[in-house]
Amino acid sequence: MKNTENLNLERTKSRSVKGIITSIATREGAGFAVRRPFPTHSLSYVDPFLLLDHMEPVTLAPGAARGAPDHPHRGFETVTYMLEGHFVHRDSAGNSGTIGPGDVQWMTAGQGVVHSEMPDDELLENGGRLHGFQIWVNLPAREKLIAPRYQDIPSSQIPIAESEDGKVWVKVIAGQSMGKEAVIDTRTPITFLHAKLKPGAKLVQPVSSQYNTFAYVVEGKGYFGNEQLPAETDQLVLFSNNGDTVLIETQENQELSVLILGGLPLNEPVARYGPFVMNTQSEIVQALQDYQAGRMGAIS
Repeated sequence: MKNTENLNLERTKSRSVKGIITSIATREGAGFAVRRPFPTHSLSYVDPFLLLDHMEPVTLAPGAARGAPDHPHRGFETVTYMLEGHFVHRDSAGNSGTIGPGDVQWMTAGQGVVHSEMPDDELLENGGRLHGFQIWVNLPAREKLIAPRYQDIPSSQIPIAESEDGKVWVKVIAGQSMGKEAVIDTRTPITFLHAKLKPGAKLVQPVSSQYNTFAYVVEGKGYFGNEQLPAETDQLVLFSNNGDTVLIETQENQELSVLILGGLPLNEPVARYGPFVMNTQSEIVQALQDYQAGRMGAIS
């Protein structure tokens, strides 16, 4: 009886589900396939998050790998999280590096940068597995023109939290979970977790009542919110702002891999055009002019 009472109390305090969105299939860069829950016709953005692209797990033949050749960004941050495969990034400021399984690259585009994200030579020449995510995080108006910055965090440096019963594993990319705190520095307050739940598992994740929060099912099936609504692979669960925890469970015959993201909304106007996200259309025009005039540089 006591366990039932505790569970009912957890569900009362946890957020309810505002909606469940199924990703659409689209292509990015030079033609690689992604699943995208937003931006779409049904969901424009989840302030401060502007985009979530899921490079679904795929085994590529030799020569079939595609990436994102030279392109600009201004006014926001791109977060790349790899699960399988390796991507090489280069930019107009002379930065370069490779991220692989479990690694994270947090790029603050700020005033503008031209960069490329391409499969490494091994994947291009011999084929192999590719799986990962890219998320765009908006910058507040006061920081949209700050100097660009990179944070390349190898998987070995990202904290891992585990529940006492061993049924829940959480990679703490940003924010906190089960006593572990992220090492990445974010411009706005953000939670970014990758959780894996074994059969019959339960995760009660604290989130600020001020955060907009959602979960994206990477693989498997789980039950979300105080209503315990089901969601499965490639679906996004958008939570209401009516609690300070997120409740996720699995049944005895199910496993779940899920991203949990939350952030303090900026509550500012959003003007976007392709790789530029500003506050006004005149700022977008200026970004285009600066890019076309070469003021964001070029990759040598």
